[in-house]
Amino acid sequence: MNRNDFAMLKDEIIYFDNGATTLKPMCLSEAVSEYYNKYSANAHRGDYDISLKVDTMYEKTRDLVRDFIGVSKSAEIVFTSGTTDSLNKIIYGYFRYHLKKGDEVLLTKSEHASNVLPWFELADEMGVVIRYIELDDHLQVTIENVKKAITNKTKVISLAHITNVAGDIRPIKEIIQYAHEKNVLAIIDGAQSVPHMKINVTDLDIDFLAFSAHKMYGPTGVGVLYGKEKYLANIRPIIFGGGMNVSFSSDGVRIYNELPGLLEAGTPNIAGVIGFGRVIEYLNEIGVEKIAQHEHELRNYAIQQMKQIPSIILYNEKSESGIITFNMDGVFAQDLAVYLNKYHICVRAGNHCAKILKDELGIKNTCRASFGLYNTKEEIDTFVKVLSNPNLKEEII
Repeated sequence: MNRNDFAMLKDEIIYFDNGATTLKPMCLSEAVSEYYNKYSANAHRGDYDISLKVDTMYEKTRDLVRDFIGVSKSAEIVFTSGTTDSLNKIIYGYFRYHLKKGDEVLLTKSEHASNVLPWFELADEMGVVIRYIELDDHLQVTIENVKKAITNKTKVISLAHITNVAGDIRPIKEIIQYAHEKNVLAIIDGAQSVPHMKINVTDLDIDFLAFSAHKMYGPTGVGVLYGKEKYLANIRPIIFGGGMNVSFSSDGVRIYNELPGLLEAGTPNIAGVIGFGRVIEYLNEIGVEKIAQHEHELRNYAIQQMKQIPSIILYNEKSESGIITFNMDGVFAQDLAVYLNKYHICVRAGNHCAKILKDELGIKNTCRASFGLYNTKEEIDTFVKVLSNPNLKEEII
């Protein structure tokens, strides 16, 4: 699908590491180059034509993001450096001031480090209690287990919509509905979901959402923080400086900007944000639903083919996203990834920043293949053929 739009594919690589970051369409580099070569001024700083064009293009992206995730107000969209930055701003800018000692935060053991470590820090600092929702036998979150985990001390549930190792698609609409009935707020890590499926934040009733541009064919160094206006109105900045203030004086009196500028201190990644806007237009042209269907078909096909290899261990066969986590019996995960690289096949190996999932998975390191819109069944055939090599273990040794 649209393979000619991705220059890197001309190098004949098979790129199955889309969960880490995606390849970039040429329209991204064109948009970025146009900014740098034709109107490379700062944003929200100047009163001259090219600066005003920067403002227009920058805010156009904000509006595109708003519509892409089904939000009504552009002021609820804040640009950050990525999902990690967004989650830290949410946790330290809001929940640090709205939780108290003994309040419970619900996570799972399959969360990414970015949705675990800030909570650990807050637990040490404030005495909030981290608890985990039990995963089922397929490493998935069920609404039943959510209900069992929530207590009268639970104040927030912080979950990935799709996890980056188990690849399970959580029933977040049902989870959020039940959480709200219990007066529990919901933070959703959308890093693996927003790029691969149609998300409507309003319909899902999400309180806070975080995701990254680079996982959805956009630039690195750009992320999005969405929050309901009533909560963003009470969030505090954790970075201070230019662009987020109206005025300040030598006696310490200061007036800060309204949202979203309040949370966008300093010169942002202007080229990245503008390029991200062009990528959103590109995804809209293809159709997010069409991309989701294509990746679903690839996953089903790959699972069927991989199950024919006796030595392959599949850890998330029942998941529905485009993520397949696997190992080969008797082969260390990184060794297998290096072997696949000899055939120009790119997969991820390691713990995938989900270091406490080993408590549930029973193993620390795995290989992960994750699909994007440009992947094909023919690439999967090559992948399976290489894995089926009867001399594979000998060649690795």
